[in-house]
Amino acid sequence: MSERSQTLPPDHPPVKSGRVGVLLVNLGTPDAPDARSVKRYLAEFLSDPRVVEIPPLVWQPILRGIVLTTRPKKSAHAYRQVWTEKGSPLAAITAEQAERLQMRLGDGVQVGWAMRYGQPAIGDELARLKQAGCDRILLAPLYPQYCGATTATVVDKAADSLRTMRWQPAMRTLPAYHDDPLYIDALATDLGAQLDALGFAPDLLLLSFHGMPARTLELGDPYHCHCQKTARLLEAAMNRPGMRFATTFQSRFGKAKWLEPATDLVLEEEARKGTKRIAIAAPGFSADCLETLEELAIRGREQFLAAGGERFAPLACLNAGDAGMAMLEALMRRELSGWINRS
Repeated sequence: MSERSQTLPPDHPPVKSGRVGVLLVNLGTPDAPDARSVKRYLAEFLSDPRVVEIPPLVWQPILRGIVLTTRPKKSAHAYRQVWTEKGSPLAAITAEQAERLQMRLGDGVQVGWAMRYGQPAIGDELARLKQAGCDRILLAPLYPQYCGATTATVVDKAADSLRTMRWQPAMRTLPAYHDDPLYIDALATDLGAQLDALGFAPDLLLLSFHGMPARTLELGDPYHCHCQKTARLLEAAMNRPGMRFATTFQSRFGKAKWLEPATDLVLEEEARKGTKRIAIAAPGFSADCLETLEELAIRGREQFLAAGGERFAPLACLNAGDAGMAMLEALMRRELSGWINRS
């Protein structure tokens, strides 16, 4: 059972304990689509040594003197194109995932959500779950493919928060699920339904993953391998012999060599080679965000059509749809085994 009843002496102060918590964590977002908010967000994000592996004495002057004086205005414009009545798409979707997961897991588990960069903060949400009586918490970074710059930095931040706690909860961490049949089946089902609903048959399905500097692969980060395996398994599961598949990497930043091939360059190359109909999906993102809604759906479409393409279809992430939520519930129940009943 997830809760244990307490028998306390009459004069004992009330204590909340015995509950189980789940904390969903995604990358992060600015509080508003304006330059000031974006600058604050980027300062936190790009100061993380897991994200930018350049010595601070070298990187910080560049960050403060160049990046944070030029990039926020441009990024704010991009955010304004995808901002919703509920705010940031990433935050709104992650909140909905937590709400729907709460309904699926029931009252025996308390589900929260946080952003690695921005609000709500991981430390605040861990403290909130602990104060609610959760002395066992599953930390769930929503990154299917493990990367030091994503999964590891979530764990780092949670550990920073634990250092401040007198009474720490027991913690588990959701492992990477890049090749988990639950994940592959959810993607195949969801993307297959979206493809079937299109008004055209794509010649190519582009699977675009977030990029990372190439040196991360050389240093032993498994991210590139995880992405490639996801793509291979997904192509096999979808079983669409009349459609080509290709794996690319997006969101290059700076002058360093990044993982290749680059999504934007492949879109242009395919159009110039005569590919007329493309669909694009981002299976490494658990929720739609700036990188999928603006970089792929808006700029990607413009690049492909300008180079001679004719039909372009951006496919949605799993988000809080039925296939994705069924997968999340099954993953959480498995990782909570022994803390709650699995059924």
